[in-house]
Amino acid sequence: MRQPLKIPVLPTIFVLIAVAIMIALGVWQLQRSEWKAALLNRYAAAQTLPQDAAWPRNAQEQEERLYRHTSLACVRVLGFEAIAGRSARGESGWAHVARCQLPNGAKAPIALGWSRDPASPEWTGGTVGGFIAPAGEEVRLVAEPAQAGLEQLARPDPADLPNNHMSYAVQWFLFAVTALVIYAIALVQKARKGQA
Repeated sequence: MRQPLKIPVLPTIFVLIAVAIMIALGVWQLQRSEWKAALLNRYAAAQTLPQDAAWPRNAQEQEERLYRHTSLACVRVLGFEAIAGRSARGESGWAHVARCQLPNGAKAPIALGWSRDPASPEWTGGTVGGFIAPAGEEVRLVAEPAQAGLEQLARPDPADLPNNHMSYAVQWFLFAVTALVIYAIALVQKARKGQA
């Protein structure tokens, strides 16, 4: 006579809790995907706003003003650095960034333009217009038009920011299904061994 399948209580509870956590993480990633899509739409719209934004003074203002057009007065150049950059034509090379002191004493990095040569350009400051772009934990101004005889850098594009939360959600849901399937297979194999 065939024995009914005995389901162990504690392992089943453990697996169901794990599956519930995976599903919750998948739902959270779906919500993050919607939030990120709305954020990217806001960034894309920011580039077309008619009025210049003031240069951000703190992290909250940086977030609010990303991709907006602004202008800065660089009263003193504190230094230069060359970082990897892309020209407006899509060529790889060097973005030349000047660390500037503003009239109020604050400091701001200004990406002056692009070249194939990493050597710092000759530039002593002035008023520069451009777009507020993310730069690690801070922001920088990407000059438009380019300064110091450099070529134009690629305009900062919010489309370059990844929105891979949907793929993370799918992964979590697949992990949950996989856990259930593996556990069901383990229960069936255990029952067959018991019958043998």
